[in-house]
Amino acid sequence: MTDDIGPIETIDEEKLAAIFDDQDYVADHAIRTTVLVALRLGKPLLVEGEPGSGKTELGKVLADGLGTDLIRLQCYEGLTAEHALYEWNYGKQLLSVQAGEGGVDADRSVFDEEYLLERPLLQALRSRGDRPPVLLIDEIDRADEEFEALLLEVLSDFQVSIPELGTIAADRPPIVIVTSNRTRGLSDALKRRCLFLHVDPPSMEKEREIVRRKVPELDDRLATDLCAAVGRLREEPLLKQPGVAETLDWGRAVATLRDGNGSLDEQDIETTLGCLLKEVEDVRRVDGELIDELLAAGRPYRGDG
Repeated sequence: MTDDIGPIETIDEEKLAAIFDDQDYVADHAIRTTVLVALRLGKPLLVEGEPGSGKTELGKVLADGLGTDLIRLQCYEGLTAEHALYEWNYGKQLLSVQAGEGGVDADRSVFDEEYLLERPLLQALRSRGDRPPVLLIDEIDRADEEFEALLLEVLSDFQVSIPELGTIAADRPPIVIVTSNRTRGLSDALKRRCLFLHVDPPSMEKEREIVRRKVPELDDRLATDLCAAVGRLREEPLLKQPGVAETLDWGRAVATLRDGNGSLDEQDIETTLGCLLKEVEDVRRVDGELIDELLAAGRPYRGDG
């Protein structure tokens, strides 16, 4: 597939749909169109949605489908420039100064390219691959607001200022995917620099299609039962609602324990519930009555009651 898509600038919706299809990523028209516009305009794409809705997977799929590198920055509280942009190799600098090979008073400075350690953001800006890399800035809402401010220069001008070296700009801007679970609000300044895509929770039909593609060893009947049961479970006031990722884990677990055919049964639920629910209070909520409702949830979609 990669050899057939041509330059990224020439990708149309049909080619993008083929990329998603080849990677078994179920993307509706809104997702395809927004991603296409982001690619053509060279703008970062901010993707928001519930955990497990496929936001991170979107970045991975684009990198694989476009045949380019994936550079991932996983955000967390306390993330700093040294871990995201660059840092200096202080050990090597010290050895050079001690050896008389460089220093403040020497011809060569220890603050040059030889001592620079690239972190994900700088790696993406300086990439020399055949195609621009996909820079996945994952779960930006976990990072501090101060880190958001650090990102603004990268997202607007695709450059970074290093006091000792000056401004380093990308010859060819990376494809930037920024994801957020909306655990906190993001700044207007960051949002202005990005196109926006909200990934809605999947419908029963879409989730079933995802399971069919990702867990092909399940037959249609069992995939239907699993997705319908998850949908019913999401109606409960759970501490942590299962996302699509948990549905896939559950499907793989059930497929591992049986031949992938037939209907969901009580034993399937009782022995594999830990793949779906990750809080003990939620697990304890699934009593005999609720199990009966989960088993019955798929009947309307199968047309047998």
